[in-house]
Amino acid sequence: MRRDVFILGEVRDGRIHPVTYELLAWGKELANKLEAGLSALVLGHNLEHLEEIIYYGADKVFYFEHPKLGSFNVEIYADVLVPFIRKIEPDIVLAGATTTGRTIMPYLAGKLKAGLTADCTSLDIEEKTGLLLQTRPAIGGNVLATIKTPYCKPQMATVRPKGKKPLERDTKRVGEIEIIRPQIDLNPRIEILEIKPREEEISLVDAEVVIAGGKGLKDPKNFSLLFEISKLLDSSAVGASRAVVDMGWIEYPHQVGLSGKTVNPKVYIAVGISGAVQHLAGMINSESVIAINKDPEAPIFQVADLGIVGDALEILPVLKRKLEERKR
Repeated sequence: MRRDVFILGEVRDGRIHPVTYELLAWGKELANKLEAGLSALVLGHNLEHLEEIIYYGADKVFYFEHPKLGSFNVEIYADVLVPFIRKIEPDIVLAGATTTGRTIMPYLAGKLKAGLTADCTSLDIEEKTGLLLQTRPAIGGNVLATIKTPYCKPQMATVRPKGKKPLERDTKRVGEIEIIRPQIDLNPRIEILEIKPREEEISLVDAEVVIAGGKGLKDPKNFSLLFEISKLLDSSAVGASRAVVDMGWIEYPHQVGLSGKTVNPKVYIAVGISGAVQHLAGMINSESVIAINKDPEAPIFQVADLGIVGDALEILPVLKRKLEERKR
């Protein structure tokens, strides 16, 4: 069995998705500890700029080219990947905890009779055994469990997007790109008739500005202020603490933290959020943090670049008015 680390690259709209570069950063760290190579598996049709995967850390790219791979279909992807993984026998296979990753990886693990840990927030190598240590939230995010799969290979894991920043792009890196043109005879049970892009607000994990609310908003109706402010900001989305999600103030997809989403926007605005460890784990990699809280001793101020001590319900209307004036 090869000790190599493999990542499953993700393609959306005919382009390499940025989560691929995050996976390369995770993979490179593990490969260095194992003194192993790092390879990327990419499936698609008429893809360009595959060399970018090399520039961001891969030693080798296996590119599977076929018209049927132009859009994601779990049965077709698995039909291509399962025999290849059995042949190559990598030690570790990683994918993003995205819709694609969460769909394909359990399917692959079942076919390969391998272990899979989903939604990891941390990965490491056990020094004595060389096993993959896969850490993820458990019991509703109240504990972190570290999991090993010593008897099933490859060791498989999905990791949260935005959990690690990509490596620096290095155009001097040299690697190998192998193009594989698989024969696909499978007639999948799912037929894709048409793909219609969904018009929606910017995804929380993709937003450059996240304005998140906690119990300091005092009433679920006051989240409307955050949504109004978010619309006045470019590339912005609304987040929330676990406490207000548990109270039913806002839906779970807005939750930031160990048991929610991990974000690393350019600006994270925490409004009425005390800063529990579970919440900080989901936003600690933000480039700049602005905290608004009545309690000057709130833990959120320890990670804030700018702290405002005051009542959020007095500060938010002023912020909204200033943003509206700027838009005029």
